[in-house]
Formats: sequence, C-alpha cells, structure tokens
Amino acid sequence: MRSHTAHLWMNTSERRAMVDITGEVEDELARSGIKEGLCLVNAMHITSSVFINDAESGLHRDFLEWLERLAPYSKEGYAHNRTGEDNGDAHLKRTVMGREVVVAVTKGRLDFGPWERIFYGEFDGRRKKRVMVKIIGE
Repeated sequence: MRSHTAHLWMNTSERRAMVDITGEVEDELARSGIKEGLCLVNAMHITSSVFINDAESGLHRDFLEWLERLAPYSKEGYAHNRTGEDNGDAHLKRTVMGREVVVAVTKGRLDFGPWERIFYGEFDGRRKKRVMVKIIGE
C-alpha cells in the first residue's frame, strides 16, 4: 500500500467563508498515482471545517445563516472568549460542520455521488490555516 500526504493552505479575507477545494484535492490524487483507495481531507484547525455538499451559492448562504443562528458571533457571549479570543462561536460552528471527509478513490478518481464537492468551511478567518490531504491505496 502506498500513501501520499499534502497540505493545502487557506487564508480567507472574510471571517466566514466556504471554499470549493475539490480541484486541489483532485490535483493531489493525480500526483499520488493511486488508483484504488481512500482520500482523507482534514481541517487542521479547530475553527475550520471540511465537508461534502453541493456547489450551490444559495445553499452556502443558507449554511452560513443557519450556523449564525445556532452560534451567533459575540465578543462576550461565550465563556471561551474570556481567554482573550473572540471565536467561541467558530468552535461550535466547526463542530456542527465536521472536521474531515473520506472519499473513495476508484480508477484514479474521487468517487462522488451526483453534485458532491469538497468544501473548506472557515468560521474565524483572516489568517493562514492548513488542510491535510492523505491518500492511501494502490
């Protein structure tokens, strides 16, 4: 079995954003040479997420608005913020949206269902963060 590890670097200009990273993950799969196996994509920061869904801008606005209702941004509203940060909401949003995804690799391609894409979700942006891509297989 072989493995390939790469890191994607993200730096959004907004505090909250959703970025389609499918193309970058596909590029890493091609570099790996792996034809059959699994691809893990993992947000390496506790205020960001990786998830699979549709590449539809209205849906992304719905996600961001829904998350804001669940965990609204507040400088003082979270016990976590008493540590000197103001991102308690971002930790909760990340927990809801998830840390990682695993996609099957079949015949050298990500084996998606219809409309599926991989997204990076940012909930406390404006600084550089890392996403790990780990591909294992033959």
